[in-house]
Amino acid sequence: MGTSWFIIANPVAGNGNFKKVWFKIQEELKNQHITFKYVKTAHANHEKELVYQALNQGFKHIISVGGDGTLHHIINGIMSQNIVDYKEVTVGVIPLGTGNDWVKTYGISKDIKQAIQIIKHKKTKYQDIGYLELENTSSYFNNVAGIGYDGYVVNKLNKLKRFGPIAYLLSGIAGLLLYKKTVFTIEIEDKIIETKCLMTLFGICKYSAGGMQLTDYKDSSNGLFDVTIAKNLSFFNLLFSIKKLYNGEIVHHKKVETHLSNSLSITPKNTSDLPYIQADGELIGQGKVKVSLLEKAIQIVIP
Repeated sequence: MGTSWFIIANPVAGNGNFKKVWFKIQEELKNQHITFKYVKTAHANHEKELVYQALNQGFKHIISVGGDGTLHHIINGIMSQNIVDYKEVTVGVIPLGTGNDWVKTYGISKDIKQAIQIIKHKKTKYQDIGYLELENTSSYFNNVAGIGYDGYVVNKLNKLKRFGPIAYLLSGIAGLLLYKKTVFTIEIEDKIIETKCLMTLFGICKYSAGGMQLTDYKDSSNGLFDVTIAKNLSFFNLLFSIKKLYNGEIVHHKKVETHLSNSLSITPKNTSDLPYIQADGELIGQGKVKVSLLEKAIQIVIP
């Protein structure tokens, strides 16, 4: 299909304003002389099927129209198929979601016209992709994943996402009062760390949870996760560090440690109340997790 784009659009994105925004997107694509075919998602995780459909039809350029969840499922579709080499697929993003954390790392505009101009110029880079292995499932991720408190918040309070980035903060504070910390055994870089833990995060890109900077971000294509182990942080520790959650200074807290690694495994000690695992703001499962990295796996369009 040459340089034609296959658009996967999530009509639930855009805070109920999708129809109006979608019309603008199509008009702007035509104005910029970008040829495209589009399909709207009809149910949860439909993106993966649509990716297979696009690749079988010969498309190798895919645009995600939606939020972080839409992009997450598109990436999983690309990485899980065997139709073409995933490194041959190019992904562009027109952000419509609430958090839109992934685009912030690259400065991709939420303005439709500017986002489409970025796609037209087609400057690309290869980004690393993470891979989670749980006992009963697996998942790829392109931004930030974690186990513990952050997974708990995603599981319990996902429905608040529609209220925008502030919902992450409010639900997070509420979750602190309810979440019970557990002991994790973390194997990383030939070390074994056993600690009571609020959460352990493993990031490729810079922002998560509605614009928070919870990892010591280095580079999205250096072949290494930015790992944050938030130990026995209390409600008050975080309450008095809200600004640090957004400016990245939280990684310097005395109860937080950071690492660089291309793999790690985490085993919760408490098997009766298994912690949740999230990736890119999507709930993946519970329990033990192995994390590995595929270096420079996906070609993305950046400004």
